[in-house]
Amino acid sequence: MSGAIPAGFGELPRLSPYIAAMGPFYAKEKDGARTLGLRVLEKHINTRGFVHGGVLCSLADIAIGYQIAFGQSPPLPLVTANLSVDFAGSARLGEWLECRVDVQRVGGRLAFANAYIWKSEERIVRASAIFARADAPKE
Repeated sequence: MSGAIPAGFGELPRLSPYIAAMGPFYAKEKDGARTLGLRVLEKHINTRGFVHGGVLCSLADIAIGYQIAFGQSPPLPLVTANLSVDFAGSARLGEWLECRVDVQRVGGRLAFANAYIWKSEERIVRASAIFARADAPKE
């Protein structure tokens, strides 16, 4: 559980005030697939000593949004329409988490994807999201 960031990861380059406050988040890209990483810090821990569920939800939401948006050229302007998260494990201070995304479909108005958060070789979170294009015409 060293504090080192794994090889290939760099700080997430595009930040909002929320993402900056929640991070630092790290990213690596290989063959168009982006993996987001997070080293668990004291600010991510709840009163029971585990990573707060909201942090895990944020990691999944950010990873899915970035993968869908930046998987297109030019990047898509997206907003989260739905996020469903299942917690199958937990993480503690100092652990390294990685979120890997599988995009199912990107349509004209909506995009669908799933993500898993891994702690070492253990999947601890499954998330499913629908993102809406912020520039899509309203019906």
